[in-house]
Order: sequence, then C-alpha cells, then structure tokens
Amino acid sequence: MSLKIIGAGFGRTGTKSLQVALEQLGFAPCYHMTAVFTHPDHVATWAAATAGQPVDWQHFLQGYQATVDWPGCTFYQELMAAYPDAKVLLNVRDPERWYQSAYDTIYGATRDLPTFVRWLRPSIGRSVDMINQLIWRQTFGDAFADKARAIAIFNAHNEEVQRVVPPERLLVYEVKEGWEPLCRFLNVPVPETPFPHLNDTAEFQKMANRRRLLGRLVPWLLAVLVVVVALVVYWLLRG
Repeated sequence: MSLKIIGAGFGRTGTKSLQVALEQLGFAPCYHMTAVFTHPDHVATWAAATAGQPVDWQHFLQGYQATVDWPGCTFYQELMAAYPDAKVLLNVRDPERWYQSAYDTIYGATRDLPTFVRWLRPSIGRSVDMINQLIWRQTFGDAFADKARAIAIFNAHNEEVQRVVPPERLLVYEVKEGWEPLCRFLNVPVPETPFPHLNDTAEFQKMANRRRLLGRLVPWLLAVLVVVVALVVYWLLRG
C-alpha cells in the first residue's frame, strides 16, 4: 500500500473532518496528528525530520494511504519526492478564523500541559515536546501569539504550496465545499452520506477544560492521599 494523498494544509483547517472523509472515500488509514499520541514510537521519526535528518518515508508511512494535518504538512515536499504519484491536498480556511481556532485550541493545549500528565504519561510529554518544537518554535518562530505574524506565515505556506506543486497534482480545498470537489479531484463517487464535521473549537475547548480541571484537582487529591497515609501510619505505630 502506498501513500496516495499528501495533506499540505496546516492544522485547524478542518483536518479531522478531512481525515474521516478521506477514510470514508477508501483512503484509509489517513495519518493525522492524533496518530502521534496513539503511536508514541513515531515521535522519534518526526523529531528527526524536524531536526533535518533524513527519513525513509516509505518505510515509516507503510500502510497509510493519506496524510493530513501536522506533522505531515510540514514535510509535504519530502513526501512528494518519496511518492511521485501522490496527489496533494491543500486544505485552507479564512486566515482570521484559522488563527482564532488554533489559538483557542491546540496552541494552549500543547503549551500548557499539566505536570501530572508528564508524570503519568511520559509518552504524551515527548509528543507535546515534538509538537512544540516543530510547530510553535520552528514553523512560527516562537511567536504564534503575534497574530499578524502567524497569519503571514500561514498565508506564505499556502502560497508556497501553490507555487511548488504542479497544478494538475494539486487541489486547494475548504471542507465547507463538501464532497463534490474532493471526489472529483480523487476520481471517486460522491457518497450519499453528509460530509463529516468534527473537532470544532467548542468541542476541543470542552475537552481542554476537563483536562485543566483535572490538572487542578490532581495535586489536591495527592495531598489528601499523603495526609491519609500519614494518619494511618501514625495510628498503626501508636497501636
């Protein structure tokens, strides 16, 4: 199985919906950022690519038919070279709305990882460290909070993709366009089911709020546990 679709668009441009749509069209599995967390052994390869080291993409992505979102979009040119027959999908979005969505979701979620998560799940900490290096430091120069600069980088990336990729190999696409242009580009039938819409900002923020609440509660729970254990030990020693 060989990669057939290379997603070149940044995250928060409907990539989760696009992943599900592509898999529904038969291009499964599709590599999305979430795979980094379900396959922590992948982090080392993405970190190596981020550091400019060579990667055997065909071996690494063996079994996948498509990619969307980060980290893959950063390396779309390397993937094009490794898969010369693959089509390139540049998923885009209104820059202002893209920035606000990214700022309200993944930016805070990855830069504000609770310490207890790193203790309990070191693999998540390593994944987040790779994301911070690739996206916030390397792509956005550690200045994503500067809205104008971040949007300029977003626009420059989209312009570069359209300049680099041959027109016959490229589709510039917004998920709000639905099935028609996507299916026409991929030469597959249009499904009868509605186009999927997943992982919107409100849904992401609910998840992030639950994580923050847990992050505040865990230290208190640990403190209570320590006190209870100390009292039990004291009571046993007195007896």
